[in-house]
Amino acid sequence: MTQLQKARQGKISKEMRYVAAKEGTGLEILRKRIGDGLVVIPVNKNHKRVRPVGIGAGLQIKVNANIGTSMIKSNLKTELKKLEVALDAGADTVMDLSTGSGLDRTRKMIIEKGVVPIGTVPIYQTAIEAGSIEEMTINKYMKVLEKHAEDGVDFVTIHAGVTRKAFPLIQKRVMRCVSRGGTFLLSWMKHNRKESFLYEYFDEVLDLAKEYDLTISLGDGLRPGCIDDATDKAQIEELKTLGELARRARDKGVQVMIEGPGHIPLHQIEKNVKLQKKYCDHAPFYVLGPLPTDIAAGYDHIACAIGGALAGMHGADFLCYVTPKEHVGLPDISDVREGVIVSKIAAHIADIANGNRAALMQDHNMALARAKVDWAGMLRFAIDKEKFTALRREECLKNPQLEKTRYCSMCGPFCVFQVS
Repeated sequence: MTQLQKARQGKISKEMRYVAAKEGTGLEILRKRIGDGLVVIPVNKNHKRVRPVGIGAGLQIKVNANIGTSMIKSNLKTELKKLEVALDAGADTVMDLSTGSGLDRTRKMIIEKGVVPIGTVPIYQTAIEAGSIEEMTINKYMKVLEKHAEDGVDFVTIHAGVTRKAFPLIQKRVMRCVSRGGTFLLSWMKHNRKESFLYEYFDEVLDLAKEYDLTISLGDGLRPGCIDDATDKAQIEELKTLGELARRARDKGVQVMIEGPGHIPLHQIEKNVKLQKKYCDHAPFYVLGPLPTDIAAGYDHIACAIGGALAGMHGADFLCYVTPKEHVGLPDISDVREGVIVSKIAAHIADIANGNRAALMQDHNMALARAKVDWAGMLRFAIDKEKFTALRREECLKNPQLEKTRYCSMCGPFCVFQVS
């Protein structure tokens, strides 16, 4: 029985108890929100060591970190280190987007080492095992999906909203499709002259998801890849289809969330969140960024944090991190850490704007520590404790007198807290 089915039958699962206690929310309120499809708890019945995470209405905004090998760079040891760093930095979930060698072993090791919900995109492995994108079939896809579910994957991205209706809608775009999964399906449909097998056989996907309580993350295969294409007809028509598919998922008792853009100018972010909530019945919204500019190469993680904070303030529930390597290459270990930290900051800023008590209390405690020039207290409440420690140590090495005083090198004895 899935978390959604339990909630609708009035049952409280141990996962619900864990999330309610961690979030400081009422059990009955949480149960009702899960039953209404406003919150998901992605926990595969086979992922035994996972710490449950709630995503959705009334909860703190969560952050996902993407890791995984590519066909150019494939090293399991490095990816496991990225996993460790992402978790240490505070990632709430991790997705394995591997396309390199040893896919099954990589996924199993990430699940084994990962104590948070793990996500995947099964169409990547389907294309690789089929030998080419054009040779994919629903049977090959279901075989891969079941393998992922059996291994303990907690949520999967399914690009079932990319249908043949997309072709005329993307013709005038600057970037017709920037989603890898979306591109796979467009290429497959064009070659085979058929409707998408993920849309056509979506009920089979749901039946398997229900068996394992696998949360479906409906992928935005037509998300805009640049500001010029933002909030266009292709994106909105796919969003409407995702709303239809989300209703079908909930009717089957399957937990579902919706993925979102993408490159969106700042003044359109609120509109995009409201459209998603309207067309998808307020399902949890999982956004990539959004990135409010196209020219921040090398600093896309910062652009992402700006867009993510605004999206979270307006109702986005789940932020997918972006690293400094976005649009450039596969992120390394330091990129992963920095990507998680800046997205955690964005989520926290949005939580404050939304009046989340835990977020407000953390800032209150930081203010108290700063007022006392209490360095240990400041460390306790800083999001990136590692960087805070390193910067303070660096300052004390340059200025040894700081070890015996309570001020920093900026104001010295003129520190406002010392003067007052």
